[in-house]
Amino acid sequence: MDPNVEKIFKLPTKQKILLLVLVCIIEAAAFVWFLNLPKHSELIKLDSDLARLQGEITEKTRIANNLPKMQAEYDQLNRELAQALTELPNSKEIPSLLTSITALGKSAGLDFLTFRPKVEVPKDFYADVPVDIVVSGSYFSVANFFAAVSNLPRIVNITNVTFSDIKSVNNRMMTRVTCLATTFRFLDKKEIKDDKKAAPKK
Repeated sequence: MDPNVEKIFKLPTKQKILLLVLVCIIEAAAFVWFLNLPKHSELIKLDSDLARLQGEITEKTRIANNLPKMQAEYDQLNRELAQALTELPNSKEIPSLLTSITALGKSAGLDFLTFRPKVEVPKDFYADVPVDIVVSGSYFSVANFFAAVSNLPRIVNITNVTFSDIKSVNNRMMTRVTCLATTFRFLDKKEIKDDKKAAPKK
């Protein structure tokens, strides 16, 4: 028999018990260190992954449940865009629109002293089309002209309105009005590309 084993057998009972307990503690510690701790870390990671996946499922379920509402909102925005498109003329319609503005002014009883289209100002997908206007006539005619312009199917903004030469003629208050009429038109794809190329680099 191995001398070391014989020594163990010859030890007092208390020491044998103590030695056995020590061996059990070492085995338990080795089990925890080499087997339990790695599994515990893996379990924590799996719990974290599970929580993340459950969160993704919840979010995607919410999106799926809201899909009909989002589709309805998308369709409504498309209808509003289509309506807005009808209010912005293209380049071919600008001359007739400007002719319509002068016709409205003359119908309202105004005399056009100046009607000068200015340089267009390109924006993202449309361009401002400003026109300097100077007219003369009665206050009533001016008011009718502005009202008629506001009722045009196309967007026309009247800004920078200035009244001058106010006088009474045959019991009618006559005036000269200077203003800026601005309409808008869509830029075609080629114009948008050209504008981007011409834009200075910052």
